[in-house]
Amino acid sequence: MKKMIAPIIITVIFLAYLAVYGVLVVATASYNPIAILFAIPLIALGIGMVYTLYTRIKEIRSGEEDDLSNY
Repeated sequence: MKKMIAPIIITVIFLAYLAVYGVLVVATASYNPIAILFAIPLIALGIGMVYTLYTRIKEIRSGEEDDLSNY
Protein backbone atom coordinates (compact mmCIF):
# COMPACT_ATOMS: atom_id res chain seq x y z
CA MET A 1 0.00 0.00 0.00
CA LYS A 2 2.89 2.37 0.71
CA LYS A 3 4.09 2.15 -2.88
CA MET A 4 0.71 3.30 -4.19
CA ILE A 5 0.68 6.55 -2.23
CA ALA A 6 3.18 8.46 -4.39
CA PRO A 7 1.50 7.76 -7.77
CA ILE A 8 -1.90 8.63 -6.31
CA ILE A 9 -0.65 11.91 -4.82
CA ILE A 10 1.10 12.91 -8.05
CA THR A 11 -2.03 12.11 -10.06
CA VAL A 12 -4.27 14.11 -7.73
CA ILE A 13 -1.92 17.12 -7.86
CA PHE A 14 -1.68 16.92 -11.66
CA LEU A 15 -5.46 16.61 -12.07
CA ALA A 16 -6.01 19.55 -9.71
CA TYR A 17 -3.59 21.62 -11.77
CA LEU A 18 -5.37 20.65 -14.99
CA ALA A 19 -8.76 21.45 -13.44
CA VAL A 20 -7.65 24.91 -12.31
CA TYR A 21 -6.05 25.62 -15.67
CA GLY A 22 -9.14 24.36 -17.50
CA VAL A 23 -11.47 26.53 -15.42
CA LEU A 24 -9.29 29.56 -16.13
CA VAL A 25 -9.26 28.82 -19.86
CA VAL A 26 -13.03 28.42 -20.01
CA ALA A 27 -13.63 31.45 -17.78
CA THR A 28 -11.50 33.70 -19.95
CA ALA A 29 -13.08 32.30 -23.12
CA SER A 30 -16.41 33.98 -22.49
CA TYR A 31 -15.74 36.32 -25.43
CA ASN A 32 -14.07 33.78 -27.67
CA PRO A 33 -15.79 30.38 -27.96
CA ILE A 34 -12.92 28.97 -30.01
CA ALA A 35 -10.70 29.22 -26.93
CA ILE A 36 -12.82 26.50 -25.35
CA LEU A 37 -11.15 24.11 -27.80
CA PHE A 38 -7.99 24.56 -25.75
CA ALA A 39 -9.72 22.64 -22.95
CA ILE A 40 -9.94 19.47 -25.05
CA PRO A 41 -6.22 18.60 -24.74
CA LEU A 42 -6.50 19.15 -20.99
CA ILE A 43 -9.26 16.55 -20.82
CA ALA A 44 -7.14 14.16 -22.87
CA LEU A 45 -4.18 14.69 -20.53
CA GLY A 46 -6.39 14.01 -17.52
CA ILE A 47 -7.70 10.78 -19.01
CA GLY A 48 -4.17 9.71 -19.87
CA MET A 49 -2.97 10.41 -16.35
CA VAL A 50 -5.80 8.39 -14.80
CA TYR A 51 -5.05 5.49 -17.18
CA THR A 52 -1.37 5.64 -16.26
CA LEU A 53 -2.28 5.56 -12.57
CA TYR A 54 -4.54 2.56 -13.18
CA THR A 55 -1.79 0.62 -14.96
CA ARG A 56 0.77 1.53 -12.28
CA ILE A 57 -1.51 0.34 -9.48
CA LYS A 58 -2.10 -2.88 -11.41
CA GLU A 59 1.68 -3.38 -11.74
CA ILE A 60 2.21 -2.79 -8.02
CA ARG A 61 -0.54 -5.24 -7.07
CA SER A 62 0.89 -7.90 -9.37
CA GLY A 63 4.19 -7.68 -7.54
CA GLU A 64 6.16 -5.92 -10.23
CA GLU A 65 7.23 -2.88 -8.27
CA ASP A 66 10.29 -1.94 -10.29
CA ASP A 67 9.70 -1.30 -13.99
CA LEU A 68 13.42 -1.12 -14.73
CA SER A 69 13.88 -4.82 -14.02
CA ASN A 70 12.35 -5.54 -17.44
CA TYR A 71 15.20 -3.80 -19.29
